[in-house]
Amino acid sequence: MLFALLCLLALPGGAAPAAAAAAANARPCASPDSASAYPFCDASLSIPARARALVSLLTLDEKIAQLSNTAGGVPRLGVPPYQWWSESLHGLADNGPGVNFSSGPVRAATAFPQVILSTAAFNRSLWRAMAGAVATEALGMHSAGQAGLTYWAPNINIFRDPRWGRGQETSGEDPAVAAAYSLEYVKGFQGEFGEEGRIRLSACCKHYTAYDMEKWEGFSRYTFNAKVTAQDLEDTYQPPFKTCIQEARASCLMCAYNQVNGVPMCARKDLLQKTRDEWGFKGYITSDCDAVAIIHENQTYTTSDEDSIAIVLRAGMDLNCGSFLVRHTKSAIEKGKIQEQDIDRALFNLFSVQLRLGIFDKPKDTQLGPNNVCTAEHRELAAEAVRQGAVLLKNDNAFLPLKRSEVRHVAVVGPSANDAYAMGGDYTGVPCNPTTFLKGIQAYVAQTTFAAGCKDVSCNSTDLFGEAIEAAKAADIVVVVAGLNLTEEREDFDRVSLLLPGKQMNLIHTVASVTKKPLVLVLLGGGPVDVSFAKHDPRIASILWLGYPGEVGGQVLPEILFGKYNPGGKLAMTWYPESFTAIPMTDMNMRADSSRGYPGRTYRFYTGDVVYGFGYGLSYSRYSYSILSAPKNISVPHSSVPDIISRKPAYISRVGLDFVKIEDVASCEALVFSVHIAVSNHGDMDGSHAVLLFARSKSSVPGFPIKQLVGFERVHTAAGSATNVELTIDPCKHMSAANPEGQRVLLLGAHVLTVGDEEFKLLIET
Repeated sequence: MLFALLCLLALPGGAAPAAAAAAANARPCASPDSASAYPFCDASLSIPARARALVSLLTLDEKIAQLSNTAGGVPRLGVPPYQWWSESLHGLADNGPGVNFSSGPVRAATAFPQVILSTAAFNRSLWRAMAGAVATEALGMHSAGQAGLTYWAPNINIFRDPRWGRGQETSGEDPAVAAAYSLEYVKGFQGEFGEEGRIRLSACCKHYTAYDMEKWEGFSRYTFNAKVTAQDLEDTYQPPFKTCIQEARASCLMCAYNQVNGVPMCARKDLLQKTRDEWGFKGYITSDCDAVAIIHENQTYTTSDEDSIAIVLRAGMDLNCGSFLVRHTKSAIEKGKIQEQDIDRALFNLFSVQLRLGIFDKPKDTQLGPNNVCTAEHRELAAEAVRQGAVLLKNDNAFLPLKRSEVRHVAVVGPSANDAYAMGGDYTGVPCNPTTFLKGIQAYVAQTTFAAGCKDVSCNSTDLFGEAIEAAKAADIVVVVAGLNLTEEREDFDRVSLLLPGKQMNLIHTVASVTKKPLVLVLLGGGPVDVSFAKHDPRIASILWLGYPGEVGGQVLPEILFGKYNPGGKLAMTWYPESFTAIPMTDMNMRADSSRGYPGRTYRFYTGDVVYGFGYGLSYSRYSYSILSAPKNISVPHSSVPDIISRKPAYISRVGLDFVKIEDVASCEALVFSVHIAVSNHGDMDGSHAVLLFARSKSSVPGFPIKQLVGFERVHTAAGSATNVELTIDPCKHMSAANPEGQRVLLLGAHVLTVGDEEFKLLIET
């Protein structure tokens, strides 16, 4: 169905690219006398008033034509056609028809590292800077008529299962981190002009909600019914979306393909309206592509196409990615399934966002252009993201960094080592100037030999092992590049195994057996892999994870290997052993259940063995931490929990009340506290790394997190010195969890704050 959809997403009216670009830049409100001709151009009116005025001028057919991502124009009003679908996950990508690299002056855009790698930097300012850079390039392309102003990113779903093919697109498994990432991305991308909510571009929180599976053992994202408890929905699946809407003020929300507890997400009126009624959402809601069509055709949730249209429009969806609403909405009206006012409501939201973007108005004088795309500044920012996100998983006997004076010959083994495409990951456009690992290492060591070892990443044959062996024998140092690419994990394709593909493990063992020194293993890919064999093999000295590093991966790898940069990233995802694949992907429960042998998911609830845990990451320096100051007691005033003692709480222990419902706390702001931490660098290299502060309750309350991240900060510390960092903790937000009824609660009693090996006891009481 998705392939059929793509055939329907040509530019409006089949226009040639140049004509489409001219149409996209037409602005009916640009001339001084436009207000008299078009009431919606009256600048004295508020944006909502202008949106209502525009809706009132349209005929029914003109209204229906606006309900597709490829929205029709209204020539009599000077309203141009518009393509809502553009992509900007980690750089401008042509997955959607709104971004066009094939014609015009801009033929490439900066390919930043994939999100899962950037997240490992745990650096909020870096995330915002990258989003801002992508926005700048988007505006530069827009000025050339090669891109729109509305983008369907970020992907803020939780990386719940390590096999998920799109986990690479996300900011990992922790809802607090995903929420923080969403805030920085949206703020950096949309900007804020402070005038009636005007924005420079529109970002979209996707995919709402509980979407994290593509295809697995006969289950498909198009028909999957995610059975989610109220408890898991509240403290795992929803927090990133709440932050993205309530705090970041994203102007778009995308409803997912899947059902949640038996109801298609684009038809979940309760959850869609929650975003507006409780979170203050002011934007448009789009379906994922073809998500409305499948409600009847694939999910058989409704009995007709018209019923599908009625249920999504009345639920609060505004825009359909695809042509389904354009084709069937008039019939739905004729059959009495919907009223014209249902369309008017959707159009009000759509036009409001377009007006906030200034699409109809005279453009500002300070426009960006093609010269703002593929800049040296953006390339350096992309490189910095890779440097900060790279995770050193193993470094026996301080094998790394290498000394250039002692390395005359390097053998680089693995098919991805000389493949620029392999470094991009999902939703990558056309990179400006990609540098392969081979090319990058050659810039450091003149005598560099390449041997693929395998024909491709699937590595189904040993035919090329011989040349890899010969290269390894002759070299001083061997770097093996292994792991995943988009043939192994991608949209609409989940993994089955967590092991390295095909015979990659055999290749590593074979090469390791002939090297002069232990080899360096570089891992690519967004999803975790079970590299237990390499973790415990003394012939493999170091393991470095680089995710999908984008166009600058080849430049950064030798910088890390030879010590120009000191790695300090931390994993944003638990790396599970292969045995985890016995757990069905379809089990949405986060909490462990020993009665059925279910180990739970993510570091907050998982009770099984790990290969590498969430937050793990080494450095060339050794860091230690000391909590200099933090409150020993946090008191929730009795006045903030009126009558709570007299009401029956959801959980009581022998010693009395054990929790406070967050809704009963009068002022969460009054509970906010700071933790001051001294970070000492005991190495001989300056270093930047992520400081992660966790909290856990000393009470063993079933269903509550084993521990959870409550604060993080990227910190630079000079060799042999210390740096102080302050983390601000909001107990209501960071230390709470959901009870079985889906209510946020804060456990009372003793808690422990931990950073590294340092612990600090904290008492929360009423």
